Amino acid sequence: MKPKIIVLIDIGTYSTRMLIVAVHGDGSFNEIFSVGRITALGRKLKETGYLQKEAMEETLAVLREYVLIAKEYHPDKILAVATQACREAKNAPEFLERVKQLGIDVKVISGEEEASLSFLATSKALNIQDKFVVIDQGGGSTEFSYGEKDKLIRAISFPFGIVNLTERFIKSDPPKPQELESLQEFLKGQIETAYKEMKDANQLVGLGGTITTVVALEKNLYPYDSKKVHGSTLTYDSIKKWFEKLSSMTVSQRKSIPMIEDKRAEAIVSGIAIFKVAMETFQKDTIKISEWGVRHGLLLTYLQQL
Repeated sequence: MKPKIIVLIDIGTYSTRMLIVAVHGDGSFNEIFSVGRITALGRKLKETGYLQKEAMEETLAVLREYVLIAKEYHPDKILAVATQACREAKNAPEFLERVKQLGIDVKVISGEEEASLSFLATSKALNIQDKFVVIDQGGGSTEFSYGEKDKLIRAISFPFGIVNLTERFIKSDPPKPQELESLQEFLKGQIETAYKEMKDANQLVGLGGTITTVVALEKNLYPYDSKKVHGSTLTYDSIKKWFEKLSSMTVSQRKSIPMIEDKRAEAIVSGIAIFKVAMETFQKDTIKISEWGVRHGLLLTYLQQL
């Protein structure tokens, strides 16, 4: 029996990702193609309330390219979701209509749904047996989801991510000590609300481009190798080290590091701050890293409905 080809697209505030999988008759699947591009759809959104024209055009250009790639595999189904930028922007319907014209029907999911998809993907990918918290850090929102094995107990979606945190707190290049202090103080106040409800978690799991980039930096991985990143562990000391190292550099100095994509160089400090403060708040010395996120959660949800 011929496998079904499923295309999964995640239109995030910071990056736009696509995964193509072959689903077999027994419900098992294998990845055929995976790609992610930083499109920064949510740039200046907090400031203006709107998606910027340039950001929309850039994201649409990437989606056009994804559609061409997907067509080569003759997909049976395309599943697409959009997150914080499209939840928040006043002109999101106009953008989503243009995406629909490309043949992609997008569902805007809530922060809680996003957290639930990340949790489902992580529990399947890492098979953790005790209580754990998944921190899915994105461009416009960060989800904390908590549960045991594959049972989600609580999910919180915070409306902050690396794009809006950088725009709000980092005004200098390199950032001034008081900017970094204000950023961390803000995060501490927010993350403490998650800790109160999730404090008996034994383990933290990190998702997203920032934390996988830190693994690449720590392991000196270039070119990037997802197999060496997925399931790996970072210590608090290594996260603190990279936070201090990268926040003392200018954006152009960060761009010169091969493991850091040009666009990520602008916002990576805010991203690392989220994980640093979370580990301090939850009093954890290590964090496990998963390569599986929203797209995989979307696939698993689809498979459950078959």
